[in-house]
Amino acid sequence: MDPVIIVGAGPVGLALSLALAAQGVPSVVLDEASDKEEPRPARTVVLRADMAALVERLGCATVRDEGLRWVGWRGMQRRRQTRQVAFDLGLGGTEEWSEDPAAPAAPAAPLHIPQHALARGLRDAIAREPLVRLVTGSRLDDVEQDRTGVVARTRGPEGTWWRGSHLVGCDGARSTVRKLLGVRFPGRTAVERHAVAALRTELPWPGESLLHRQPPWRGAGEEITARPLPDGAWRIDWLLPPRGDLVTPDALVARIRETLAGWCEGTTPPYELLDTGVHTLHHRLARRWRVDRVLLAGDAAHLLGAIGTQGLDEGLRDVDNLAWKLALVWHRAAPDALLDSYQSERRTAVAARLRAADQALPALRGGGGLRQYLPGAMRGPDALLADGHLGRGPLGASPAHPHSPLAAPFTEGMIPVGTPLGAPVEDVRVTAPDDTTVRLRDRLGQARFLVVLVAPGTGVWERRHWRTAGLMPRLEEAAEALPVASEVLVTDAYPGAPAHAVLLVRPDGHLVAAFAGVRPEELHAAADAARGAAPQETPEGPEDPEEEPSGKKARAKAARTAGAAGTAESAAEAALSVELPAPAEASLGHDRTADVH
Repeated sequence: MDPVIIVGAGPVGLALSLALAAQGVPSVVLDEASDKEEPRPARTVVLRADMAALVERLGCATVRDEGLRWVGWRGMQRRRQTRQVAFDLGLGGTEEWSEDPAAPAAPAAPLHIPQHALARGLRDAIAREPLVRLVTGSRLDDVEQDRTGVVARTRGPEGTWWRGSHLVGCDGARSTVRKLLGVRFPGRTAVERHAVAALRTELPWPGESLLHRQPPWRGAGEEITARPLPDGAWRIDWLLPPRGDLVTPDALVARIRETLAGWCEGTTPPYELLDTGVHTLHHRLARRWRVDRVLLAGDAAHLLGAIGTQGLDEGLRDVDNLAWKLALVWHRAAPDALLDSYQSERRTAVAARLRAADQALPALRGGGGLRQYLPGAMRGPDALLADGHLGRGPLGASPAHPHSPLAAPFTEGMIPVGTPLGAPVEDVRVTAPDDTTVRLRDRLGQARFLVVLVAPGTGVWERRHWRTAGLMPRLEEAAEALPVASEVLVTDAYPGAPAHAVLLVRPDGHLVAAFAGVRPEELHAAADAARGAAPQETPEGPEDPEEEPSGKKARAKAARTAGAAGTAESAAEAALSVELPAPAEASLGHDRTADVH
């Protein structure tokens, strides 16, 4: 079968090719530029813990070698500290959970890395991957589709025709793929502007990220952020007026000296300036993300980044959502309709993020007129800004898909757990088929569903002692009969789940359903729905930011977010032998169609 054609060799395109290769799908990556990205220390990316783990699973060694996980985050206003948060470094930067609801887990530590280092690590991984072909100097000229595939015509030293099963445009904000499809890209231009500097110096908060609002010194501007990098380097951003003057080199150096002095008791510490720039943020959302066999991902599909949201992190979430679906369709293990859910889920999630950011901007940037309409506005501007920077709330939390067309039909055997349906599962420790204890996140991204049994006590037993006991034979038989490839894992405990609960998890880590014990027919129906083969049982969420039916969010929350904790038995065989009964039942902004310049 023909490979998948990926247009664009930025981090999103490179990551997609590796994610497909991990699931046995070959790809050709067409790169308009050379095979190297110019080092720019001031051009960095922040990845949430789950997306950093994704990139590392794909073989990107620079995530650990050249990235830095922050130990904390603090907020300041004028001379007063308003908030301080310690991050959980954990195992690979993952969140832990507590039995005590009064003691919530610390946020998982974000990863901060220069974009050129991330791209280099992905390219190095591709060099070791025989299923990926990277073609440099290939500029896309035309795309044609038919019933069985896609043809891409390129110009350049290796200009030719390329035949593929599908084509994914990961070619950035000025996407040629999007233009050839005639897909509109409405939104807002220059939502925020920042002067940026990368420098090496010592600041009073080693390893911590800082958001400083309304600094007290003259000429500081409204907001400054400082984000640490390895080897004593920092990236500092100054929020600029929407239509201010050009930032000259002398003016930027003056900002640097005044800011460092303001943070270091009036004395500018020694510093080495590594790089500077001006970063302009746009908010745009493509009207369509799929046109038959051609799809869009990353900046070609969406632009965001104001008030702490992270554009590349969202692009990698596109990869995580799309790769397993495209792999199942490519292997003919799922109907082509499965790809429709990529647009439905990801476009809805990004639209919600853009809507939250655009609604929050007037309040956060001094207007204040919309505060009464903002979700969580009573918490104040500082808390809203913290959400974006910490990965919480509508501005930053990992997206869930409660209204996905892939939602499992409700059955009597379903039970609530601590994770809402459609949300990312917790990264608990699990016992794998090879008798190793790993994190659940390590088993994702293989085009297989995970069937997780909650069996208290198994963590202290060798697998050979309980693999043939109690529910295990029946569970493994049910998993083998699923319409998709699957893997059975066992965990000692899962938040809000009773003993003997069985969780069905998608290849991208989102919860499909949780059942009270082994229920083969219900498990099969849920897996069939999650591969796009069953009738839609749950209404789809709004695709456009303007569309959100009244009361839908409240109904979805009431129906899907309960978390009842069950009692746990201590012996492994006892835990595996009992089957519990089931319990009772705003606008994106102006619609401008011009591309970003």
